[in-house]
Amino acid sequence: MVRRLTALTLLLCLFGLPVFAQDTPTIAEKTEGMEKVEGYFSYYWNEDTGKIWLEIARFDTEFLYVNSLTAGLGSNDIGLDRNQLGSERVVTFQRRGPKVMMVQPNYDYRATDTDNPLERQAVEDAFARSIIWDFDVAAGQGDTVLVDMTPFLLRDAHNVSPRIGGLSVDAGRSYIYPEGTMNFPQNSEFEATLTYTGRGASGEVYSVTPSADAVTLRQHHSFVQLPDDGYEPRTFDPRAGYFGTSYQDYTTPIGTSITKRYITRHRLKKQNPGSSMSAPVEPIVYYLDPGTPEPVRSALLEGARWWDQAFEAAGYRNAFRVEMLPDSAHPMDVRYNVINWVHRSTRGWSYGSSVVDPRTGEIIKGHITLGSLRVRQDYLIAEGLLAPYEEGSVGGEDPMLEMSLARIRQLSAHEVGHTLGLAHNFAASTNSRASVMDYPAPRVTINADSTLNLDNAYDTGIGEWDKAAISYGYADVSGAPDEERALNRILQNAYADGLRFISDSDARPAGGAHPRAHLWDNGESAVQQMDHILNVRRIALNNFSEEVIKPGMPMATLEDALVPIYLFHRYQLDATAKLIGGVDYSYNLRGDGRPGPKAVDPEIQRAALQRMLKTLDPATLHLPDRIVEIIPPRPIGYSGSRELFNSHTDPAFDPLGAAETAAHMTAGVLLNAERAARLVDFGARDSANLDLGEYLDTIVNHTWKAQMQPGYLGSIQNTVNYVVLYHMMNLAADEDASSQVRAITNLKLESLREWMQSEAENVQATEERIASLLYGYRMLQQFRDEGEMFMPTTPLSPPPGSPIGSGQNSSEGAAAVDAWDRDAAFLDCSFGAW
Repeated sequence: MVRRLTALTLLLCLFGLPVFAQDTPTIAEKTEGMEKVEGYFSYYWNEDTGKIWLEIARFDTEFLYVNSLTAGLGSNDIGLDRNQLGSERVVTFQRRGPKVMMVQPNYDYRATDTDNPLERQAVEDAFARSIIWDFDVAAGQGDTVLVDMTPFLLRDAHNVSPRIGGLSVDAGRSYIYPEGTMNFPQNSEFEATLTYTGRGASGEVYSVTPSADAVTLRQHHSFVQLPDDGYEPRTFDPRAGYFGTSYQDYTTPIGTSITKRYITRHRLKKQNPGSSMSAPVEPIVYYLDPGTPEPVRSALLEGARWWDQAFEAAGYRNAFRVEMLPDSAHPMDVRYNVINWVHRSTRGWSYGSSVVDPRTGEIIKGHITLGSLRVRQDYLIAEGLLAPYEEGSVGGEDPMLEMSLARIRQLSAHEVGHTLGLAHNFAASTNSRASVMDYPAPRVTINADSTLNLDNAYDTGIGEWDKAAISYGYADVSGAPDEERALNRILQNAYADGLRFISDSDARPAGGAHPRAHLWDNGESAVQQMDHILNVRRIALNNFSEEVIKPGMPMATLEDALVPIYLFHRYQLDATAKLIGGVDYSYNLRGDGRPGPKAVDPEIQRAALQRMLKTLDPATLHLPDRIVEIIPPRPIGYSGSRELFNSHTDPAFDPLGAAETAAHMTAGVLLNAERAARLVDFGARDSANLDLGEYLDTIVNHTWKAQMQPGYLGSIQNTVNYVVLYHMMNLAADEDASSQVRAITNLKLESLREWMQSEAENVQATEERIASLLYGYRMLQQFRDEGEMFMPTTPLSPPPGSPIGSGQNSSEGAAAVDAWDRDAAFLDCSFGAW
């Protein structure tokens, strides 16, 4: 039957007004026999068909839509974890004839300060919006319609498919999951089991699934009532250490910034605003995953509860609590801030993520995922440091477990800090452990008898910077005559007390310049700390024996414990290198009285270079025969992994390969293009500074031109020399390096080539020395002839030190989180400090 639209019907359709065909059933008729679940959006569950029907009575009313993953894949490389938050969107339902559209407005561009509706409309029409989904109206009654929500719930909302090799949702093997579907007055929660089928799954998928051609996960959807307008956004200040939200406001007066920036934080108000200390109107409460075992459970609770110290410093009494999640609660329910204990097949990142109201920056839900294997990695590091199994077992207190739990407490506080709105503060470790928002290395002390002690490996309690940051974000300044001045005073006092804040983008890059912004380090002086770390490493290697593993373990597993000990200095390399070509600076504002950027003292730079070169010494990289001779090839059932050294001598252990790996790490940060360019600049501005020419000469003199070591040390020296030559050629050919960097480096390489040819003619040189010199000469000759087309063999890469995985949706694991990326829900954080 063909049904024509009358003029009136067409008008009603165009304007989105209720209109139902003559044969459209009422909601009561359509849902007869179904179970109705009342709530924010009431829905009907049809057990017979496995469908959910959504009742929509709110049109053109904004709410928050959040998708997430409840049952995950368990692979760090792919990054699809249990209880993983996805994206959040402000959306509305809009009626358009026989359809209902889910529409996402564009909140990146606004017109907030105008009474002119046409001015607001002009901005709205200037930028695209998004229609997320369309629903067919199946029934209606008055202003309320009924739609089949099932296809919406069974789609790949979490964007899993491209991450597992293009497998797609198989509707026949997917269904609504009633156990995770529930309704409440201010939020409606829906869950579905999805099976992805097809071919093309990666090896990572095969490693964690029973059948890689049928991957079954659970996906969650939340419809959430947006907060009321009682929240007061707080201005973003780059000195304060917060993540932020931003938008462009086209009603801003000309001459002022069109970009509006606010920090992300929870809503918190005092019961007595005029009082210096007051209980909150509503406390911030976090809940711990009841699937967390002891003793980890107690450690996580204790670490997370440290934040109450910071809120007390901000003038609140009992404003922050941590409790166990009730058995009846769902971890993805937006009413709960949750700390999740997540299992994966290998060690990986932990994340502090949040559901944020993108209109204001208000944090609605703090959500943390902690990788369960971190305790075991820290335990392994402690075993390598202490070699505790002289009698076959530890006996009494377990110092390895104590260190691991101390790190878990700190990690719990760290991730909770992210969900309170705080960014990393990588200057804190040089500032008397001033913040849990740094990545801490275990502080290992050396006893008078040259044994190692882990009693003070990690700090306890919240840091002084954390207190200042929480005061900036949460202190009640509503009664202050000038809120901006009151907030500025908090930061000015913090900096006057010597506190520092430097975050990801300045700390993570290999060419970073800030002399205090380091990951996984300790101590105010990076030079002194390098001396200490090398001493700790030397003692641990001297003590290294079969006593680092328990009786009954395959001797080959000694390598598992050896890797983090041999490379124990890996993060101190990054810290010390930043002094070379380093620039001390802060995120200062005009008028705040903070000094401008200043180059690191030239003598400190030269001292840092000498410490870096010490890590290339054959004596430093040498492994005693007694260690090499007790590590056999891997036995059946204990295959190799990326956690072990790469090798030229498989299946045998390769001590020269280990030295090559360590030298690759040092030379890589030394011969960095950005660092080299700063040295060129420093030298041009002041002849007393360490310049690039002196820098490269010093490196070459310490390696290729150093006196040849005898025997096995000489073989290590040759190995190091090749690695240095590789990185110098890479620097000379780097298209991103400045022209002067490339010119100076090429000059030094040409000089080295000529020296090699001359030195090889020395009749007193050994055959091995002559071979090394001629090989280097031929490499440089080929590099001169072929230029950038010449591709020397890449040295052996180190096993992962940072947590394994892609650092998906994050920076942590890879690069720094963009504070303005509102979809970057995951703020990845340290798994373990090598």
